[in-house]
Parts: sequence; C-alpha cells; structure tokens
Amino acid sequence: MPHKMLKLSTLAILIAGASQANAAVYTVVPVDQNSTLKDQPYFDKAQSGAPLLYSSTGIQDSGTDASCFSGDCTSETYKVTSEAHRGTEGTPIADTTPYNQNSQDITNQYQLQNYCDNNLGYGTCDIWAESQFFGRDYADNDEWNGQGLGGLQKKQAAWVNGYHSNSQGLVDGAPVNTFAEDDAKYDGTQKVNLGAIVANTTDSTVKGTVGTDFVYGITSSALFENASGKPRAFSKRGFVNTNGKSVQLAPVSSITSVAGNENAATLVSNMGQTQANDAVMLDGKLLVVGSSSYAASFYAQDRDGDYRDDENKLPNADDILKDSPQNLDFNRLKSCTANASENLYSNWECQFSTFANEAAYWLVNADGTVTSHAITAGSDNNRDGLAVIDKDNDSLSFQASAQAVALDTNGDPIAVGYSTTDVKNDYYAMQAAYFTAKAGNLASWTRTMIPGLDIEPGDDRDFTYTIANGVNNSSVIVGDAKGNGEKPQRAFVYKAGQGNAQFFDQLAPSLFFKDSNSNAAAINNNDQVVGWVDIESSNGKEARHRAFTYINGTAQGPLKAGGAWMLDDLTNDGVVNSIANSYRIVDATGINNAGVIAATAYYCHGGYENLSKLAHCNGTEQQVVVKLVPKAGATAEDIQPRVKDEEPPFKRSGGSLGILALTALGFIGFRRRK
Repeated sequence: MPHKMLKLSTLAILIAGASQANAAVYTVVPVDQNSTLKDQPYFDKAQSGAPLLYSSTGIQDSGTDASCFSGDCTSETYKVTSEAHRGTEGTPIADTTPYNQNSQDITNQYQLQNYCDNNLGYGTCDIWAESQFFGRDYADNDEWNGQGLGGLQKKQAAWVNGYHSNSQGLVDGAPVNTFAEDDAKYDGTQKVNLGAIVANTTDSTVKGTVGTDFVYGITSSALFENASGKPRAFSKRGFVNTNGKSVQLAPVSSITSVAGNENAATLVSNMGQTQANDAVMLDGKLLVVGSSSYAASFYAQDRDGDYRDDENKLPNADDILKDSPQNLDFNRLKSCTANASENLYSNWECQFSTFANEAAYWLVNADGTVTSHAITAGSDNNRDGLAVIDKDNDSLSFQASAQAVALDTNGDPIAVGYSTTDVKNDYYAMQAAYFTAKAGNLASWTRTMIPGLDIEPGDDRDFTYTIANGVNNSSVIVGDAKGNGEKPQRAFVYKAGQGNAQFFDQLAPSLFFKDSNSNAAAINNNDQVVGWVDIESSNGKEARHRAFTYINGTAQGPLKAGGAWMLDDLTNDGVVNSIANSYRIVDATGINNAGVIAATAYYCHGGYENLSKLAHCNGTEQQVVVKLVPKAGATAEDIQPRVKDEEPPFKRSGGSLGILALTALGFIGFRRRK
C-alpha cells in the first residue's frame, strides 16, 4: 500500500506541474560564486576538494524604487552580499561575543559542548562541538591529525602553526579586499612589534553595500610573524571600502586611562575589536553602526572598584595543541592590560584578550575620512550606569551592540540591537534595545529597552538574551529572544512606543509551531519581514529549517497583510524538472524596499526528485546564495504550497547532505539558534 500511495502522489505532482507551469510568486536568481579561497593554499593534512559553503548576508538597498510586484523593477542592479567558508568558524566573526554568550567563556572543545548541552540540549552536541573545534570533515577518532576544515583550534594554534584564510566576504560573488591585507594600513602604537605580515591569513564577511560607493563588513587582522610567534594585531575590526580605499573602523573610546592605568587604553586601542553591522546614508555620508571595545573583560573592576579576573577566558595550551611544548599563564594575560605599554605581541596570551563592548557608530565620507562616537552612554569604566564586570559574577561583563540602523520618517537615525541590564541587581544579561538620536547631534543617543522582552519578568528567568536584528523607517523592529536554557529561540516584532513585542509563534502559529525556533533577520519599509523557522520538531537533534516571509503591514502584491509563508512555497512553480525545483530556500537574511530578498539555499544539480520541501537529491547538493525577485503581476492564485513530504523528515538518501547539513547550520540558522 505505501508504494501505491507513493506512485499516486508522484502522479499528482506531475499533473499539477503540467497544469500550472511557471506559476510562482518569486523567481530564483542564482548569485555567482567566485571566492578565491578555493585557489589559496591550505593546511597539507586537511581535506582537499571539499566545496566551499556560501551564505548570504544582505541585499543592496533599493531606495525609493517601486516594488517588483508592480512590474517596474530593476532587480539586476541590487547586489547581494555574502560570505564563503572552507569550514566551521568555531566562534563566528559576526558575533560580538561568541553565540551571544555574555560570559565569553567559549575557548575549547569542552566549553563548546557545554554551551550546546546547556542551551540547545541536542543528543549530538558532542559531534557539533568537535566540528566547531576541529573543523568540518574532521577525522573521527583521530581529530588531532589536522584533517578538518576551519575550526576554533586552528585559530587558536595560529601563534604556533600559522593560519590560512577560512572565510571571505563577497559582493555578487566577487571577493572583497580589505585594509587588513595591507600592512601599511595598520596604525596601532605597537605596530613596529608585529613583525612581517603573512599573506592569505585574514577571515572576513561583508555585511552590506550602499549606493555605488560603499561596501562594509568585518575582517580579522592578518597574521604576522616575529621572533616570539605569529600574532594578530586584533581579533576583528569593522571596515568600509569606498572609492578604491579600504578604511578600518578603530575603537571609538576616547578614554586615556582606566582607574589611573593608561596601559588599559593601550590594549583597547591596539587590540580592541570593532564590528560594522549595518549602514545607511545620512547627509551624503555613510552612517555605520556596530560595536566597539572599551575595556578588557578578563581583568577589570566591578562597581565597587574591586579588580576581578576570569581564568576561564584563557584556555589550556594542551587543549589547543595536545601535549603543547608551551604553556599559557593567566598572569601573563593580565599583564596584557596591566602592562600594555610593553610589547603586546610578544606573548601568546595577549591573543586571547576579551573585551567589554559598547554600541558605536562611524560616519564615513566618500574620501575615506572617518568620525566616530559611542552610542552607549558613559565613560571610563561606566556604561549605561554599569561597571565593566558584574560584581557577583566575574565571568559577566558589559556588552552592547547596534545591529541595524534606519532613518525614521523625520530623517533621524534609529539603531537597534542590545545592551546589558543588571537583572534584579543580581546578574548581567543582554537585552534587546533601540537607540535614537537627532541627525544633527549624533553624540547623544537615548537607549530604550524593548518592552515585553524582560530577561526575568517574574520569579523565573524567561530568556538567556534578547536581540534586535532589523528596523525600518517606521521604527518597526524585528529580532530574536533566546529562551532560557533549552527553551526555543523566538522571533519577535515591535513598533517603537507601542505596547509590547509580539512573537511570531503567536501571530502565525500555523507556520511558527509551538516550541519551534525562529529568527527574524530583516524588515523593509513595507513592513515585510524575512528570516527562518524550524520545519520539524528537533527530537533531540538540530531541526532543519526553511526561510519565511511575513507581512506585518499592508498587502504586498499577492501576499496578504498578516500572512506568513515559507519561501519554498512562494518559489514553487509546480514543475518537477524546472530550475525553481533545483533550490530549497534555507535562510533569508535581507530584503529591500523593492521586495528583493537575499537568501541561502540548497541547490541540487539536476533538480530534486519531487516538489516536497524535503525532497531527495540524487545528484550533488550544494549550499549556495540566491536572489529572490518578486514576479510582476503575480496573484494569490500563483501561490502553490509544496506537497507534503512522502518520507519521514529525518530520512535522507542519495546525494543527501549528511554531515554537510550539520555543518551548514553553523553558518546560517545555528548561529542564531542560541
């Protein structure tokens, strides 16, 4: 009987394809994949021939262009930003703190697994942790042989073993070069101590492109080599490329001393991290928002003025190199801030410096000149009324970041992200917030916590953290709230000044089922939201998910107000052997005002076997980047939900992803599934 049902359902699919050819709401446009990582050298023992993994990061703003649903669309001009990876990151470059964990105590394989066990609860946390630490396609039962691609271990061992680039930022598939590849662009006060720059050792991601002049993102420092080892100048910095120039975004803090210690400022200015997360044009200049280090978080003062240290922020050398000939000493790490006027790049320990970070902005001219300032209020050791270190928990430090920015209807900037709160005067936690300022006075911002997202509203802690990811010109904000412990991550939407945040599992429960995980990544000025949501229960495993869109405002073409759809359904043209059926849309990371979406997809060469969401690929399946363009004149009748899956969701065969799927989740949804 099951075989007869399979044949009948397959026949039904073929009939549907014949009668509804080429009907769909979005056209899938593949984006070129031309990363030069595949041509760069890598570790000799690592896997060879493994395909790069590509993930979208955003879509170029369309300004006042009309919606593509109206038929007056210039979608080919909208560039897609993305990143290519050889393998796993270990700790994502796009995260201000690893996996949005305030403690920053994720420095070895054990801590990776502990994070997974405590926050995700999968039965496969040991496999995930090994992959994040040793790299993609690591050798099971022989992990230390260096076979894996990427991984935290290779980053940490760079001081001894060297390093090769693992990630590269792209615009329409073309690699983006940054200042970090040119030793002349490094200007720290201890630059002379770095040594000689080593080629092909930076990791980068492009977060966006604005107009024809600006590209921005985040890059690691290149590796250098001196008599002591192979240091990086810093772990990561924001950058802006404009008119043939690549500009680094330096830490914005203007402090000259911390509790009388000028060395602390030296550490921040030389090794502090910054991030360029989003940008918008303001009076002819690029307003970039992100985060900026202002103090060390491994050894600093609490509100009582007591110095506190956290030895968990420094791994054991044997955890990195296995029977290491060197050791790592926390007292030497403390000297990186206490005696930073000496050579920061002579001790391996300084490479593990962690920081308290504040929300910040940089205003960049087309000629590359930069002015900057903190968005977070405060100075010296104080930010938003809090000290660097939690008085009761020396592993917790102040953290704030601006994740997105827009100009409101008055032309004034509104930035969204998160800031630290002292929950019930008991512990520091990161809570979703928005920041407002007047266009003529960017030195003064007002922070407002988003209501309805309190970390501990009652006797029990509801959330580990909450974060705002996107905002539009109507001050409508979207983001995520990670449930405490193993509770799910829930996407939310909120309009500034109106009531409480609303969760998508309450607004559209048929798509966002109970206990599903979800991420709201972006929203355009038409109140159309994109992101991802689980499509199955986890059952102790990392659940697969797919990209969605939700209309929070007025109808957009065939998409009704208040409706939510899987993008797989909106790209379905009902034809098994069509180009559209060669893709499954996994994650949507950006949407512009014309309705064009940047997304990450699985691509099956030759097409999937049928039209279902989890159809088998008997050929080669790859992770790629696509642009989804609304079809002019599309109607609600063109929406064809994909058929119910014929196989149990965890069953895969043929060219199924297997471990690739688990790895890929680390670059898309898993980084927001915290």
